Amino acid sequence: MRCLVTGATGYIGGRLAPRLIAEGHQVRCLARKAGRLRDVPWAARAEVTEGDLRKPETLTAAFADVDVAYYLVHSLGQGDFEAADREAATNFAAAAAAAGVRRIVYLGGPEPAGGDSVSSPHLRSRAEVARILLAGDVPTVVLRAAVIIGSGSASFEMLRYLTERLPAMITPRWVRNRIQPIAVRDVLRYLVGCATLPPEVDRAFDIGGPDVLTFREMMQRYAQVAGLRRRIIVPVRPLTPSLSSHWVGLITPVPNAIARPLVESLIHEAVTHEHDIARWLPDPPGGLTGFDDAVALALTKVRDAEVETRWSNASGPDAPAEPLPSDPDWSGGTVYTDVREREVDAPPGALWRVIEGVGGEHGWYSFPLAWSVRGWLDRLVGGVGLRRGRRDPHHLQVGEALDFWRVEEIVPGELLRLRAEMRLPGRAWLELRAEPAGAGRSRYVQRAVFLPRGLPGHLYWHSVAPFHAVIFGGMARNIANHAPTR
Repeated sequence: MRCLVTGATGYIGGRLAPRLIAEGHQVRCLARKAGRLRDVPWAARAEVTEGDLRKPETLTAAFADVDVAYYLVHSLGQGDFEAADREAATNFAAAAAAAGVRRIVYLGGPEPAGGDSVSSPHLRSRAEVARILLAGDVPTVVLRAAVIIGSGSASFEMLRYLTERLPAMITPRWVRNRIQPIAVRDVLRYLVGCATLPPEVDRAFDIGGPDVLTFREMMQRYAQVAGLRRRIIVPVRPLTPSLSSHWVGLITPVPNAIARPLVESLIHEAVTHEHDIARWLPDPPGGLTGFDDAVALALTKVRDAEVETRWSNASGPDAPAEPLPSDPDWSGGTVYTDVREREVDAPPGALWRVIEGVGGEHGWYSFPLAWSVRGWLDRLVGGVGLRRGRRDPHHLQVGEALDFWRVEEIVPGELLRLRAEMRLPGRAWLELRAEPAGAGRSRYVQRAVFLPRGLPGHLYWHSVAPFHAVIFGGMARNIANHAPTR
Protein backbone atom coordinates (compact mmCIF):
# COMPACT_ATOMS: atom_id res chain seq x y z
CA MET A 1 0.00 0.00 0.00
CA ARG A 2 0.99 3.64 -0.35
CA CYS A 3 1.27 5.19 3.11
CA LEU A 4 1.41 8.90 3.81
CA VAL A 5 3.36 9.74 6.96
CA THR A 6 2.96 13.21 8.39
CA GLY A 7 5.39 14.19 11.13
CA ALA A 8 8.21 12.18 9.52
CA THR A 9 10.71 14.65 10.95
CA GLY A 10 9.40 13.93 14.43
CA TYR A 11 10.03 11.27 17.01
CA ILE A 12 7.45 8.63 16.02
CA GLY A 13 7.18 9.44 12.30
CA GLY A 14 10.93 9.19 11.81
CA ARG A 15 10.87 5.68 13.25
CA LEU A 16 7.65 4.54 11.60
CA ALA A 17 8.58 5.36 8.00
CA PRO A 18 11.49 2.88 7.72
CA ARG A 19 9.38 0.14 9.30
CA LEU A 20 6.61 0.65 6.78
CA ILE A 21 9.22 0.48 4.02
CA ALA A 22 10.57 -2.76 5.52
CA GLU A 23 7.03 -4.19 5.37
CA GLY A 24 6.96 -3.53 1.63
CA HIS A 25 4.75 -0.44 1.64
CA GLN A 26 5.40 2.63 -0.49
CA VAL A 27 6.00 5.58 1.81
CA ARG A 28 5.37 9.22 1.08
CA CYS A 29 6.41 11.73 3.75
CA LEU A 30 4.81 15.14 4.13
CA ALA A 31 7.10 17.77 5.62
CA ARG A 32 7.02 21.55 5.74
CA LYS A 33 10.69 21.52 4.73
CA ALA A 34 11.91 18.48 2.81
CA GLY A 35 15.51 19.37 3.60
CA ARG A 36 15.03 18.23 7.19
CA LEU A 37 14.94 14.63 5.93
CA ARG A 38 18.02 14.99 3.74
CA ASP A 39 20.41 13.16 6.07
CA VAL A 40 17.99 10.47 7.23
CA PRO A 41 19.15 7.19 5.61
CA TRP A 42 15.72 5.79 4.80
CA ALA A 43 14.62 8.97 3.00
CA ALA A 44 16.21 7.73 -0.23
CA ARG A 45 13.66 4.88 -0.27
CA ALA A 46 10.69 7.18 0.34
CA GLU A 47 8.97 9.95 -1.54
CA VAL A 48 9.26 13.29 0.23
CA THR A 49 6.83 16.07 -0.57
CA GLU A 50 6.50 19.51 0.95
CA GLY A 51 3.24 20.73 2.42
CA ASP A 52 1.63 22.26 5.48
CA LEU A 53 -1.45 20.84 7.19
CA ARG A 54 -2.56 24.37 8.00
CA LYS A 55 -2.51 25.26 4.28
CA PRO A 56 -5.08 23.03 2.53
CA GLU A 57 -3.94 24.08 -0.95
CA THR A 58 -0.60 22.31 -0.37
CA LEU A 59 -2.14 18.92 0.46
CA THR A 60 -3.73 17.69 -2.79
CA ALA A 61 -0.57 16.17 -4.26
CA ALA A 62 0.48 14.65 -0.93
CA PHE A 63 -2.79 12.69 -0.53
CA ALA A 64 -3.07 11.54 -4.16
CA ASP A 65 -3.31 7.73 -4.52
CA VAL A 66 -2.74 7.21 -0.78
CA ASP A 67 -4.23 4.13 0.91
CA VAL A 68 -3.30 4.82 4.55
CA ALA A 69 -2.58 8.25 6.05
CA TYR A 70 -0.81 8.58 9.40
CA TYR A 71 -1.49 11.67 11.50
CA LEU A 72 1.58 12.03 13.72
CA VAL A 73 1.88 15.78 14.13
CA HIS A 74 1.14 18.10 17.00
CA SER A 75 1.83 21.75 17.69
CA LEU A 76 3.13 21.34 21.24
CA GLY A 77 5.51 24.16 22.03
CA GLN A 78 3.70 26.72 19.87
CA GLY A 79 1.59 29.54 21.26
CA ASP A 80 -2.03 28.46 20.78
CA PHE A 81 -1.32 24.81 20.00
CA GLU A 82 -4.95 23.77 20.59
CA ALA A 83 -6.17 25.98 17.75
CA ALA A 84 -3.28 24.92 15.52
CA ASP A 85 -3.97 21.22 16.08
CA ARG A 86 -7.70 21.71 15.51
CA GLU A 87 -7.06 23.40 12.16
CA ALA A 88 -4.49 20.82 11.06
CA ALA A 89 -6.73 17.86 11.95
CA THR A 90 -9.71 19.38 10.13
CA ASN A 91 -7.66 19.95 6.98
CA PHE A 92 -6.12 16.48 7.20
CA ALA A 93 -9.52 14.76 7.47
CA ALA A 94 -10.92 16.77 4.54
CA ALA A 95 -7.91 16.11 2.29
CA ALA A 96 -8.01 12.39 3.09
CA ALA A 97 -11.71 12.14 2.27
CA ALA A 98 -11.34 14.11 -0.98
CA ALA A 99 -8.49 11.84 -2.12
CA GLY A 100 -10.34 8.61 -1.32
CA VAL A 101 -7.92 7.48 1.39
CA ARG A 102 -9.00 4.11 2.82
CA ARG A 103 -7.66 4.45 6.37
CA ILE A 104 -6.44 7.11 8.81
CA VAL A 105 -4.24 6.19 11.77
CA TYR A 106 -3.68 8.67 14.59
CA LEU A 107 -1.42 8.34 17.62
CA GLY A 108 -2.98 10.37 20.41
CA GLY A 109 -2.80 10.64 24.16
CA PRO A 110 -4.73 9.04 27.00
CA GLU A 111 -8.27 10.18 27.63
CA PRO A 112 -8.74 10.68 31.38
CA ALA A 113 -12.14 11.15 32.97
CA GLY A 114 -13.50 14.65 32.65
CA GLY A 115 -13.73 15.19 28.89
CA ASP A 116 -13.57 18.87 27.97
CA SER A 117 -13.20 19.80 31.65
CA VAL A 118 -9.78 18.14 31.82
CA SER A 119 -7.32 20.73 33.12
CA SER A 120 -4.55 19.69 30.72
CA PRO A 121 -4.71 21.59 27.40
CA HIS A 122 -2.38 18.98 25.95
CA LEU A 123 -4.75 16.09 26.67
CA ARG A 124 -7.79 18.14 25.64
CA SER A 125 -6.17 18.90 22.31
CA ARG A 126 -5.21 15.27 21.69
CA ALA A 127 -8.79 14.18 22.44
CA GLU A 128 -10.23 16.88 20.17
CA VAL A 129 -8.02 15.81 17.26
CA ALA A 130 -9.22 12.22 17.77
CA ARG A 131 -12.87 13.34 17.64
CA ILE A 132 -12.31 15.36 14.46
CA LEU A 133 -10.65 12.45 12.65
CA LEU A 134 -13.20 9.88 13.85
CA ALA A 135 -16.07 12.14 12.74
CA GLY A 136 -14.72 12.28 9.18
CA ASP A 137 -15.66 10.10 6.21
CA VAL A 138 -12.52 7.94 6.32
CA PRO A 139 -12.33 4.90 8.66
CA THR A 140 -9.98 5.92 11.46
CA VAL A 141 -8.01 4.16 14.17
CA VAL A 142 -6.94 6.25 17.16
CA LEU A 143 -4.23 4.76 19.38
CA ARG A 144 -4.25 6.35 22.84
CA ALA A 145 -0.85 6.07 24.55
CA ALA A 146 0.42 7.63 27.76
CA VAL A 147 4.20 7.96 28.32
CA ILE A 148 6.20 6.43 25.47
CA ILE A 149 9.53 4.98 26.59
CA GLY A 150 12.23 5.59 24.02
CA SER A 151 15.19 7.88 23.48
CA GLY A 152 13.80 11.06 21.91
CA SER A 153 10.31 10.92 23.41
CA ALA A 154 9.74 14.21 25.25
CA SER A 155 8.11 12.47 28.21
CA PHE A 156 10.93 9.97 28.47
CA GLU A 157 13.61 12.65 28.15
CA MET A 158 12.00 14.55 31.01
CA LEU A 159 12.08 11.37 33.10
CA ARG A 160 15.68 10.69 32.07
CA TYR A 161 17.13 14.08 32.91
CA LEU A 162 15.27 14.50 36.19
CA THR A 163 16.40 11.09 37.43
CA GLU A 164 19.99 11.36 36.24
CA ARG A 165 20.65 14.88 37.46
CA LEU A 166 18.88 14.88 40.81
CA PRO A 167 19.85 12.27 43.42
CA ALA A 168 17.36 13.97 45.74
CA MET A 169 14.36 16.05 44.79
CA ILE A 170 11.24 17.74 46.11
CA THR A 171 8.40 16.94 43.74
CA PRO A 172 4.71 17.72 43.21
CA ARG A 173 2.19 15.27 44.64
CA TRP A 174 1.23 14.12 41.14
CA VAL A 175 4.33 11.90 41.07
CA ARG A 176 2.07 9.45 42.93
CA ASN A 177 -0.41 9.27 40.03
CA ARG A 178 -0.57 6.01 38.13
CA ILE A 179 0.76 5.81 34.56
CA GLN A 180 0.84 2.90 32.12
CA PRO A 181 3.90 3.56 29.94
CA ILE A 182 4.54 1.75 26.68
CA ALA A 183 7.77 0.98 24.84
CA VAL A 184 8.23 2.75 21.53
CA ARG A 185 8.83 -0.59 19.79
CA ASP A 186 5.31 -1.69 20.79
CA VAL A 187 3.81 1.61 19.64
CA LEU A 188 5.50 1.18 16.27
CA ARG A 189 4.28 -2.41 15.98
CA TYR A 190 0.71 -1.23 16.52
CA LEU A 191 1.08 1.62 14.03
CA VAL A 192 2.45 -0.66 11.32
CA GLY A 193 -0.27 -3.25 11.99
CA CYS A 194 -3.05 -0.67 11.73
CA ALA A 195 -2.29 -0.24 8.03
CA THR A 196 -3.89 -3.63 7.31
CA LEU A 197 -6.95 -3.46 9.59
CA PRO A 198 -10.29 -4.12 7.88
CA PRO A 199 -12.36 -1.03 6.93
CA GLU A 200 -15.05 -1.72 9.54
CA VAL A 201 -12.58 -0.93 12.33
CA ASP A 202 -13.34 2.73 13.02
CA ARG A 203 -12.67 3.55 16.66
CA ALA A 204 -10.15 4.44 19.38
CA PHE A 205 -8.03 1.93 21.28
CA ASP A 206 -6.07 2.27 24.53
CA ILE A 207 -2.52 0.97 24.25
CA GLY A 208 -0.11 0.50 27.15
CA GLY A 209 2.66 -1.73 28.36
CA PRO A 210 2.37 -4.45 31.01
CA ASP A 211 3.42 -2.22 33.94
CA VAL A 212 1.26 0.33 35.79
CA LEU A 213 3.57 2.63 37.77
CA THR A 214 3.55 6.00 39.43
CA PHE A 215 5.91 8.62 38.04
CA ARG A 216 7.85 8.25 41.28
CA GLU A 217 8.20 4.50 40.71
CA MET A 218 9.26 5.17 37.12
CA MET A 219 12.09 7.39 38.33
CA GLN A 220 13.24 4.77 40.84
CA ARG A 221 13.07 1.99 38.26
CA TYR A 222 14.94 4.17 35.76
CA ALA A 223 17.68 4.78 38.32
CA GLN A 224 17.99 1.05 38.95
CA VAL A 225 18.30 0.19 35.26
CA ALA A 226 20.76 3.05 34.70
CA GLY A 227 22.97 1.90 37.55
CA LEU A 228 22.24 4.92 39.73
CA ARG A 229 21.63 5.00 43.46
CA ARG A 230 18.07 5.01 44.69
CA ARG A 231 16.65 8.53 44.39
CA ILE A 232 15.30 10.47 47.38
CA ILE A 233 11.90 11.80 46.31
CA VAL A 234 9.78 13.96 48.63
CA PRO A 235 6.34 14.90 47.25
CA VAL A 236 4.89 18.18 48.56
CA ARG A 237 1.56 19.92 47.97
CA PRO A 238 2.60 23.52 47.10
CA LEU A 239 4.28 22.70 43.77
CA THR A 240 1.69 23.68 41.15
CA PRO A 241 1.97 22.58 37.49
CA SER A 242 3.26 26.02 36.59
CA LEU A 243 5.99 25.91 39.22
CA SER A 244 6.75 22.30 38.32
CA SER A 245 7.21 23.10 34.64
CA HIS A 246 9.66 25.91 35.46
CA TRP A 247 11.53 23.49 37.70
CA VAL A 248 11.67 20.90 34.90
CA GLY A 249 12.84 23.59 32.48
CA LEU A 250 15.62 24.56 34.87
CA ILE A 251 16.87 21.02 35.50
CA THR A 252 16.42 19.51 32.05
CA PRO A 253 17.10 20.70 28.49
CA VAL A 254 13.48 19.98 27.52
CA PRO A 255 12.10 23.39 26.44
CA ASN A 256 9.69 24.91 28.92
CA ALA A 257 7.05 25.33 26.20
CA ILE A 258 7.01 21.53 25.86
CA ALA A 259 7.65 20.67 29.51
CA ARG A 260 4.69 22.68 30.83
CA PRO A 261 1.89 20.89 28.89
CA LEU A 262 3.52 17.54 29.63
CA VAL A 263 3.67 18.31 33.35
CA GLU A 264 0.05 19.46 33.28
CA SER A 265 -0.88 16.12 31.68
CA LEU A 266 0.70 14.19 34.55
CA ILE A 267 -1.90 15.59 36.94
CA HIS A 268 -4.29 13.02 35.49
CA GLU A 269 -3.83 9.30 35.85
CA ALA A 270 -3.17 7.58 32.53
CA VAL A 271 -3.98 3.87 32.52
CA THR A 272 -5.67 1.77 29.87
CA HIS A 273 -9.34 0.86 30.28
CA GLU A 274 -9.42 -1.84 27.61
CA HIS A 275 -7.11 -3.94 25.44
CA ASP A 276 -9.45 -4.50 22.50
CA ILE A 277 -6.64 -3.87 20.01
CA ALA A 278 -5.42 -7.41 20.72
CA ARG A 279 -8.44 -8.78 18.87
CA TRP A 280 -6.97 -7.54 15.60
CA LEU A 281 -3.29 -7.15 16.52
CA PRO A 282 -2.42 -9.85 19.09
CA ASP A 283 0.41 -9.32 21.55
CA PRO A 284 3.77 -10.74 20.42
CA PRO A 285 4.67 -14.24 21.71
CA GLY A 286 6.86 -12.84 24.49
CA GLY A 287 4.29 -10.24 25.49
CA LEU A 288 4.57 -6.46 25.38
CA THR A 289 7.85 -4.89 26.45
CA GLY A 290 8.15 -4.23 30.18
CA PHE A 291 9.22 -0.88 31.58
CA ASP A 292 12.70 -2.00 32.62
CA ASP A 293 13.45 -3.55 29.24
CA ALA A 294 12.15 -0.46 27.45
CA VAL A 295 14.42 1.78 29.54
CA ALA A 296 17.41 -0.48 28.89
CA LEU A 297 16.77 -0.17 25.14
CA ALA A 298 16.40 3.59 25.39
CA LEU A 299 19.67 3.89 27.31
CA THR A 300 21.66 2.03 24.70
CA LYS A 301 24.39 4.42 23.61
CA VAL A 302 26.95 2.04 22.22
CA ARG A 303 25.96 -0.74 19.85
CA ASP A 304 28.45 -3.16 18.36
CA ALA A 305 31.34 -1.32 20.04
CA GLU A 306 30.59 1.92 18.21
CA VAL A 307 30.63 5.19 20.10
CA GLU A 308 28.98 7.15 17.31
CA THR A 309 25.48 5.72 16.94
CA ARG A 310 24.90 4.43 13.45
CA TRP A 311 21.59 5.80 12.26
CA SER A 312 21.11 2.71 10.09
CA ASN A 313 21.02 0.62 13.27
CA ALA A 314 18.41 2.96 14.67
CA SER A 315 16.15 2.21 11.73
CA GLY A 316 16.19 -1.52 12.32
CA PRO A 317 13.45 -3.34 14.19
CA ASP A 318 15.83 -4.43 16.94
CA ALA A 319 16.89 -0.91 17.93
CA PRO A 320 13.81 1.30 17.87
CA ALA A 321 14.89 3.31 20.88
CA GLU A 322 18.12 4.68 19.40
CA PRO A 323 18.46 8.39 18.53
CA LEU A 324 17.83 9.62 14.98
CA PRO A 325 19.26 12.72 13.27
CA SER A 326 15.77 14.22 13.12
CA ASP A 327 15.31 14.04 16.90
CA PRO A 328 15.50 17.36 18.76
CA ASP A 329 18.96 18.30 19.97
CA TRP A 330 17.89 18.02 23.63
CA SER A 331 16.97 14.35 23.27
CA GLY A 332 19.14 11.28 23.65
CA GLY A 333 20.65 12.15 27.02
CA THR A 334 23.79 14.11 27.74
CA VAL A 335 26.95 13.32 25.80
CA TYR A 336 29.97 15.53 26.44
CA THR A 337 32.60 15.77 23.70
CA ASP A 338 35.91 17.50 23.17
CA VAL A 339 36.96 17.60 19.50
CA ARG A 340 40.34 18.82 18.24
CA GLU A 341 41.56 18.95 14.63
CA ARG A 342 44.99 19.79 13.26
CA GLU A 343 46.43 20.00 9.75
CA VAL A 344 49.54 17.85 9.52
CA ASP A 345 52.49 18.41 7.17
CA ALA A 346 52.94 14.68 6.64
CA PRO A 347 51.11 11.89 4.78
CA PRO A 348 48.44 9.86 6.63
CA GLY A 349 50.80 6.91 7.00
CA ALA A 350 53.29 8.94 9.04
CA LEU A 351 50.51 10.37 11.19
CA TRP A 352 49.09 6.89 11.76
CA ARG A 353 52.43 5.59 13.05
CA VAL A 354 52.35 8.26 15.75
CA ILE A 355 48.72 7.49 16.61
CA GLU A 356 49.31 3.74 16.90
CA GLY A 357 52.33 4.38 19.09
CA VAL A 358 50.63 6.45 21.82
CA GLY A 359 50.85 5.42 25.45
CA GLY A 360 53.37 3.25 27.22
CA GLU A 361 56.92 4.53 26.87
CA HIS A 362 55.91 7.00 24.16
CA GLY A 363 53.48 8.73 26.50
CA TRP A 364 50.46 10.83 25.55
CA TYR A 365 52.21 13.81 23.98
CA SER A 366 50.99 16.38 26.46
CA PHE A 367 51.70 17.41 30.06
CA PRO A 368 53.22 14.10 31.29
CA LEU A 369 52.81 15.12 34.93
CA ALA A 370 49.04 15.52 34.50
CA TRP A 371 48.73 12.05 32.97
CA SER A 372 50.84 10.60 35.78
CA VAL A 373 48.75 12.31 38.46
CA ARG A 374 45.58 10.99 36.84
CA GLY A 375 47.08 7.51 36.91
CA TRP A 376 48.05 7.82 40.60
CA LEU A 377 44.58 9.06 41.52
CA ASP A 378 43.03 6.14 39.69
CA ARG A 379 45.22 3.71 41.60
CA LEU A 380 44.25 5.34 44.90
CA VAL A 381 40.57 4.61 44.27
CA GLY A 382 41.23 1.03 43.17
CA GLY A 383 41.62 1.61 39.43
CA VAL A 384 44.22 0.22 37.05
CA GLY A 385 46.30 3.38 36.77
CA LEU A 386 48.97 3.80 34.11
CA ARG A 387 51.10 0.84 35.17
CA ARG A 388 49.82 -1.55 32.50
CA GLY A 389 51.69 0.20 29.69
CA ARG A 390 51.33 -1.52 26.33
CA ARG A 391 52.16 -4.92 24.82
CA ASP A 392 54.12 -3.70 21.78
CA PRO A 393 55.70 -0.25 21.33
CA HIS A 394 54.52 0.11 17.71
CA HIS A 395 51.43 -2.01 17.06
CA LEU A 396 48.07 -2.42 18.79
CA GLN A 397 45.37 -5.06 18.70
CA VAL A 398 41.67 -4.83 19.46
CA GLY A 399 40.99 -5.84 23.05
CA GLU A 400 44.45 -5.22 24.52
CA ALA A 401 45.20 -2.91 27.43
CA LEU A 402 46.87 0.45 26.86
CA ASP A 403 47.69 2.17 30.17
CA PHE A 404 44.24 2.88 31.66
CA TRP A 405 42.52 2.44 28.30
CA ARG A 406 41.31 -0.61 26.39
CA VAL A 407 41.67 -0.78 22.61
CA GLU A 408 38.10 -1.03 21.38
CA GLU A 409 38.48 -0.53 17.64
CA ILE A 410 41.23 -0.18 15.05
CA VAL A 411 40.84 0.65 11.37
CA PRO A 412 44.49 0.41 10.22
CA GLY A 413 45.74 3.71 8.93
CA GLU A 414 42.52 5.50 9.86
CA LEU A 415 41.06 5.08 13.36
CA LEU A 416 42.08 4.12 16.88
CA ARG A 417 39.29 4.05 19.46
CA LEU A 418 40.13 3.61 23.14
CA ARG A 419 37.66 2.91 25.94
CA ALA A 420 38.55 4.27 29.38
CA GLU A 421 39.02 1.72 32.17
CA MET A 422 39.95 4.19 34.89
CA ARG A 423 37.41 4.78 37.67
CA LEU A 424 34.92 7.35 36.38
CA PRO A 425 31.33 8.43 37.16
CA GLY A 426 30.39 7.51 33.61
CA ARG A 427 31.87 6.03 30.44
CA ALA A 428 34.57 7.58 28.29
CA TRP A 429 36.24 7.03 24.95
CA LEU A 430 39.11 8.63 23.04
CA GLU A 431 39.14 8.49 19.24
CA LEU A 432 42.23 9.33 17.19
CA ARG A 433 41.87 9.59 13.40
CA ALA A 434 44.21 10.12 10.45
CA GLU A 435 42.50 11.55 7.37
CA PRO A 436 44.04 12.39 3.98
CA ALA A 437 44.18 16.11 3.17
CA GLY A 438 45.82 15.96 -0.28
CA ALA A 439 49.33 16.68 -1.59
CA GLY A 440 51.18 14.61 0.99
CA ARG A 441 49.31 16.17 3.87
CA SER A 442 46.83 14.80 6.40
CA ARG A 443 44.38 15.88 9.07
CA TYR A 444 44.48 14.72 12.66
CA VAL A 445 41.06 14.45 14.35
CA GLN A 446 40.88 13.77 18.07
CA ARG A 447 37.56 13.21 19.84
CA ALA A 448 37.00 12.59 23.54
CA VAL A 449 33.50 11.36 24.46
CA PHE A 450 32.04 11.14 27.97
CA LEU A 451 28.65 9.74 28.98
CA PRO A 452 28.00 10.90 32.57
CA ARG A 453 26.31 8.68 35.12
CA GLY A 454 24.13 10.73 37.43
CA LEU A 455 24.94 14.10 38.94
CA PRO A 456 28.54 13.07 39.88
CA GLY A 457 29.21 12.45 36.18
CA HIS A 458 28.11 15.94 35.21
CA LEU A 459 30.12 17.50 38.03
CA TYR A 460 33.20 15.47 37.05
CA TRP A 461 33.11 16.63 33.44
CA HIS A 462 32.71 20.30 34.37
CA SER A 463 35.50 20.02 36.96
CA VAL A 464 38.04 18.70 34.44
CA ALA A 465 36.84 20.70 31.41
CA PRO A 466 39.12 23.71 32.24
CA PHE A 467 42.16 21.45 31.81
CA HIS A 468 41.13 20.10 28.40
CA ALA A 469 42.82 22.92 26.52
CA VAL A 470 46.12 21.92 28.09
CA ILE A 471 45.69 18.13 28.03
CA PHE A 472 43.73 17.46 24.83
CA GLY A 473 44.83 20.62 23.04
CA GLY A 474 48.46 19.89 23.75
CA MET A 475 48.05 16.26 22.72
CA ALA A 476 46.58 17.22 19.32
CA ARG A 477 49.24 19.83 18.70
CA ASN A 478 52.18 17.61 19.64
CA ILE A 479 50.96 14.54 17.71
CA ALA A 480 50.52 16.75 14.63
CA ASN A 481 54.00 18.22 15.08
CA HIS A 482 55.59 14.81 15.68
CA ALA A 483 54.18 13.15 12.57
CA PRO A 484 56.61 14.75 10.04
CA THR A 485 59.53 13.14 11.91
CA ARG A 486 58.10 9.67 11.30
